[in-house]
Amino acid sequence: MSYTALGAVAIITAIVADLWVFRTRLLTRRVFWVSYAIIVFFQLLTNGVLTGFRIVRYDGAAIIGSTTPADGPPPMFGDGRALYAPIEDLMFGFGLVVLTLVLWVWWGRRGVQRLPYSGPPIRGFPGARRLPDATGSEPPPVDPGLPPRR
Repeated sequence: MSYTALGAVAIITAIVADLWVFRTRLLTRRVFWVSYAIIVFFQLLTNGVLTGFRIVRYDGAAIIGSTTPADGPPPMFGDGRALYAPIEDLMFGFGLVVLTLVLWVWWGRRGVQRLPYSGPPIRGFPGARRLPDATGSEPPPVDPGLPPRR
């Protein structure tokens, strides 16, 4: 499977996961697209620097176009690129961002680790607690103002 085909699979997987599997519907929200515009700006900036200065080079047989001249920088637009970044990198970036946000929203809706159970105490966080120590004894309450746990 080529890099281009994997990029297409990443996009399709992210869209299916958002709209039908986890049903978070992030892609239907304006706030997602505004935040994604910020993310893609920095992705293009970083990828443009890495590929424009030829720090990262791609195999022409593996990505769209990519007939990059051997003695110069790749084209800024065209030849399967946008601001020096190969289209496949944008495809993978979209898939990774969407899938990460979908899982984050989905787990958050289910209350996964809503309260911290380890680490330093959090003052004023109702219900915050620490795990018992190695001896199995119950630790003191996190905040003296909170009622003791039962």
